[in-house]
Amino acid sequence: MKVDGILFDKDGTLFDFAATWNTWAADVIRHFADGQSDIMARLAQAMDFDLGAGRFNPTSIVIAGTNREAAECVAQALPELAIEQIEHVLMIRASDAPLAPAVPLVPFLDGLMAHGLKLGVMTNDSEFGARSHLQSAGIEARFDFIAGFDSGHGAKPAPAPLLAFARATGLAADRVVMVGDSAHDLIAGRAAGMQTVGVLTGMAGHDELADLADIVLPDIGHLPGWIME
Repeated sequence: MKVDGILFDKDGTLFDFAATWNTWAADVIRHFADGQSDIMARLAQAMDFDLGAGRFNPTSIVIAGTNREAAECVAQALPELAIEQIEHVLMIRASDAPLAPAVPLVPFLDGLMAHGLKLGVMTNDSEFGARSHLQSAGIEARFDFIAGFDSGHGAKPAPAPLLAFARATGLAADRVVMVGDSAHDLIAGRAAGMQTVGVLTGMAGHDELADLADIVLPDIGHLPGWIME
C-alpha cells in the first residue's frame, strides 16, 4: 500500500460541503438577523454568501477558515456583538448542521481499518463541532486522532496539526496521506511532507487542487483504489 495512515479533512471531504454548510450559513444569517432584511444582506456580504442562490461564493473565507475566522466575518456585520459570543453561537449551530456524508461512511472506514490503516480527522472547525458530527454519523470511534483548530496544534494550512497526527500514531509523515477538498488541506499536507489527495465534494474545482495533489478524486470512495494500486 502507498500509506500507513490517512488524515481526513471533515467538511467537503467526509461530508459534502454544499449540502451541509450552505444550509448552516442560511440558518446562521436568519438567526443573527432576526428577520431584518437589511441585517441579512449585511451578514451575507460579510460571509460572502449568495442569499438568492442559498450558497457560499467560492471566494468565501468561511469555506476553509476556522470557526474564529467565520466569527470575525459575522462581526463585520454585527460590530455590537463580541467575537467570543458570535464564535460560541457558530460553534453550537455548527454542531447541529445537517450532515450529508460524501459516501456511506461506516463501511468505507471499516474497509480502511481492515487493512490496518490508522485514521484521523483534522478540521478547521472546532474540536467540539468535529466530535459532534462524527458522533452523529456513528463514526467517531473509528478515528485514532481527532483535532480542530482549537485543539492546541494550530490550523491548516500550517503543517503542525498534521504532524501531530503522525506523532500520535507513530507514523512517518511520508507514509501518511492528507485528504481534503481545499487548497488549505493540500498546502498543509505538502508542508508536512505527506502525500496529498484532493476530492471534489467541496467548493474547489479540479484545477484549483491539481497542482497541490498527487491525485484528485471525485470523492473519498475512490481512495481505496488509489491506495491499493
